[in-house]
Amino acid sequence: MNLHHLLNARLAAGKPVRVALIGAGKFGSMFLAQVPHTPGLEVPLIIDLDRDRAREACRTVGWDQARIARTAFTDDGLRAIAGGAMDVVVEATGNPAVGIRHARAAIAAGKHVVMVNVEADVLAGPLLAEEARKAGVVYSLAYGDQPALTAEMVDWARATGFRVVAAGKGTKYLPAYHDVTPDGVWGHYGLTAGEAQSAGMNPQMFNSFLDGTKSAIEMAAIANATGLDVPTDGLLFPPCGVDDLPHVMRPRDKGGVLEKSGVVEVVSSLERDGRPVFRDLRWGVYVVLEAPNDYAADCFKQYGLKTDASGRYAAMYKPYHLIGLELNISILSAALRNEPTGQPHGFRGDVAAVAKRDLRAGEMLDGEGGYTVWGKLMPASASLAAGALPIGLAHRVKLTNNVAHGAVVRWSDVEVDANNDTIKTRKAMEATFSKT
Repeated sequence: MNLHHLLNARLAAGKPVRVALIGAGKFGSMFLAQVPHTPGLEVPLIIDLDRDRAREACRTVGWDQARIARTAFTDDGLRAIAGGAMDVVVEATGNPAVGIRHARAAIAAGKHVVMVNVEADVLAGPLLAEEARKAGVVYSLAYGDQPALTAEMVDWARATGFRVVAAGKGTKYLPAYHDVTPDGVWGHYGLTAGEAQSAGMNPQMFNSFLDGTKSAIEMAAIANATGLDVPTDGLLFPPCGVDDLPHVMRPRDKGGVLEKSGVVEVVSSLERDGRPVFRDLRWGVYVVLEAPNDYAADCFKQYGLKTDASGRYAAMYKPYHLIGLELNISILSAALRNEPTGQPHGFRGDVAAVAKRDLRAGEMLDGEGGYTVWGKLMPASASLAAGALPIGLAHRVKLTNNVAHGAVVRWSDVEVDANNDTIKTRKAMEATFSKT
């Protein structure tokens, strides 16, 4: 609650917090929109493969020409990171291999890293965070995105003495969505292909939200940051509104749907027949907590919390997340407090590539949100035991074996370049954190 005060002190001292942004897409643009309204925060460097697009993004969000003129735009991220006098590097490309390279370059240069790129975080985040800690800099999840907001709620619950029963987010989900491809995505968003194209919307990216992949990635990030467990058989996506969270999101032996207490889970805003859930949590995050004693349970009732019938389970939730508009919290927390807003400390959850249809040897996988695979959340130990191919490495790799519809793609099913830096990093992360 002191970030604004600390930022004002930096401003008064003539030492603004300086940020390098990598990736001026939607998330990055939302962050840029807040910069002119945050005295003491500066973005002197923007890194994007399309520098003209990045400049146009700045104009679109309201930057005046003077601010744009004093900003450096480049497409060479590694050189810019090494040479720039920055406090924080924000990685918002969405490409896991690129994100890992940028994070390591920033850490080597003594700069804090805010990892918007949750795909990179799930692929190798525990290792990157450990490297950052050893280097004396912060590696952080991005506030405004659902993993960091959920991790904050988990921390709040534990710090106040509650046991966390479940934590996660809401989304729009039906089981059939796992097989949706970019060709069919827009109907589920109420758009035509032409409308989406005119708005500059990427069908594969939006499909990754619909087919369950993004939910799996975000829940893996939360599990790795909080130590919560991952459901044994993957996410259940139970239909559930905010008033029913304490009833539905409790262990099965207590009348709920969870296999046990202390797990991540995503709730659906749709009933299985497609009807909307009453008071859904599609855009928000939640934590379900258990009262440690009868007195605390009585307080739940006295202060109006929605509980289950026993009165022992209650929920806190945040109905919305503002993604890039809230990113300053992570940046300032790292720069001014030397603290992350969520950070992986272990390898609890992984996301495996699963075939969307019968796949044949010789086909090329096209990764997250594409035509060939979707990402399924698995316990990391189960993923390693099965030799599952991470969804973050399932892009532009060739199958050497047939894979049946609904089956997990394994390392042994694809051509692997053992000299690839991203694969080396992933293998090093597995070796270091497979016991956590």
